[in-house]
Amino acid sequence: MRPNAVTRILVSVTAAAGIAAGGLAGAGASFAASAPAAQPAVSAEAVTVLAVNNLGLSVAEAKKVQRWLKTYWGYTGAIDGRLGTGSWKAFQRCLKANWGYTGAIDGKVGSGTVKALQRLLKHSWGYTGQIDGEAGKGTKAAFRRFANGI
Repeated sequence: MRPNAVTRILVSVTAAAGIAAGGLAGAGASFAASAPAAQPAVSAEAVTVLAVNNLGLSVAEAKKVQRWLKTYWGYTGAIDGRLGTGSWKAFQRCLKANWGYTGAIDGKVGSGTVKALQRLLKHSWGYTGQIDGEAGKGTKAAFRRFANGI
């Protein structure tokens, strides 16, 4: 082989290796991979907020409530000490059946849920405040007594 032929072969092999590795700066567009279409990391439809509201309970106390909800009110989630949507849906079933809750079984701890909870706590757990739908210190203290007494 002539020196020119060897040089051309060497340059061609080096160029091919560089293109294959993606490292050749002068690679033409015909060799470049097409860019993937931009995709959002998360779509708004796919996001579900898991609201955890222990109303002042410790993890251990919230686990007691979850065990009670599992035994009596159809809670099927993990016993993890985090009163989330599933825990509150089960609690709302209890509150609807016995304590005047009239809202949706949606797992949201709104004023209607808190009012019904306050009626439960006033009946048997030492809550002495108003039935106002505000989860203040008195509501939280009575909820703690409930969690430790069930």
